[in-house]
Amino acid sequence: MAAVCSISVAPTPKPLNTNRPLNFSPNFLNPKPFIPSIPSLRSAPAAAADGRKTSEDSIGVDALRRFIDLNLGNWTGSFHVSVLYILIHLHCFVIFNQFDPDGNLMHKVSTKLAASSYGEDELMSLIQTLYIKQPPSNTSISGNADEVEWAEYKIKETNMFTVDKYQQIGLFPNEKAFALRYQTAGMLETVLRQGVIGEDDDGEESPKNLKLPSRWPSIVCENCLYSLEKDMRARAFHIMDPKGIIEMLLIFLEERGGGVLIPPSFDDSKDNTNRILPYLGMWKGHSITKRSGVYGSTITEADTIAVLEIDDEGRIIQDITSTSSGGNVTTNVHWTGTMSNNLINFNGGFQVTLLPGGMYMGCPSNVAKSVADSKSFHLEFCWLESPGKRQRLVRTYDIEGLAVSSTYSLENKL
Repeated sequence: MAAVCSISVAPTPKPLNTNRPLNFSPNFLNPKPFIPSIPSLRSAPAAAADGRKTSEDSIGVDALRRFIDLNLGNWTGSFHVSVLYILIHLHCFVIFNQFDPDGNLMHKVSTKLAASSYGEDELMSLIQTLYIKQPPSNTSISGNADEVEWAEYKIKETNMFTVDKYQQIGLFPNEKAFALRYQTAGMLETVLRQGVIGEDDDGEESPKNLKLPSRWPSIVCENCLYSLEKDMRARAFHIMDPKGIIEMLLIFLEERGGGVLIPPSFDDSKDNTNRILPYLGMWKGHSITKRSGVYGSTITEADTIAVLEIDDEGRIIQDITSTSSGGNVTTNVHWTGTMSNNLINFNGGFQVTLLPGGMYMGCPSNVAKSVADSKSFHLEFCWLESPGKRQRLVRTYDIEGLAVSSTYSLENKL
């Protein structure tokens, strides 16, 4: 659960000297966009160079088209948030839910998302508009109390340039999964302010009883998995504060459709005490790892076996074996951890928050330690949509905060 088979887990880092301040490099707080390795046009005849460029352009255009197709339509859903972790459900109609650090539900906000596109080939763009249901105002004295007010938010346009250079996309079109990077958490803050405070928002930087994401987060990562059973998806957001500490986890659970839909939502009451039980046992599957960027190619594929158990002393034991598709490389990972409420802390500084709806999100307890020790790190999202089958998406970063690869895994319980 806490590791991906195709990712090498380094030994536990040396203890960090907590008596000195942590100094992040400028590249970590403002990571450079990933630029794929492209053959130099100067090293080959012009005709061959033109042929390569045409091939690369067609690959990029096809990836952008397939990404846009995944997002088109009207989505209805629910948005879920935690004071330390945020979870969001999204459809054309979305419900926002806020959880406390143990994954308990605190707030709900309904939203609608409309996505369309224009242009052709390398000029294609994705246009998205988010509508946020506002709560009844405490100060309004006119109008119908039952009338629903929606705040409109225009999401920044996505095109060939932004999806590759800024969002550093990790796209799995056949598996219907993708990972994206954001430079700010402005959209998420707007959903929280408009959906929880609404017209009564006075613009305070830290409103009472509402935790907002940092204005200058070091990392905002989205991992999106599509349902294997219906036209539905879950989008999970990790937000790291300026010091590299996990601040919020958010999830949009969305369903696509043109009619009147019932927004999906987490049933927080059914699985609050036994959220780890569905993950226990042995899981067998296959993983695909790709480089980041619209031109990202497959790095490796592997067959995986993961075992999660609880020993007699209550410790969480995880063993993962990964064998490359060629069968010539096998990697074994062994982790132990402890569980408190719905939070699992593994050795090596990796933590997993168990959420309602068969989901969990994993991340380093402190990215600063990885950066200080020149180690890469990863963020993980898992969706166990039905008993016995789960999807996982992992975003891997280098020591400068650059998203270098994404890994998609589909696993079945034995």
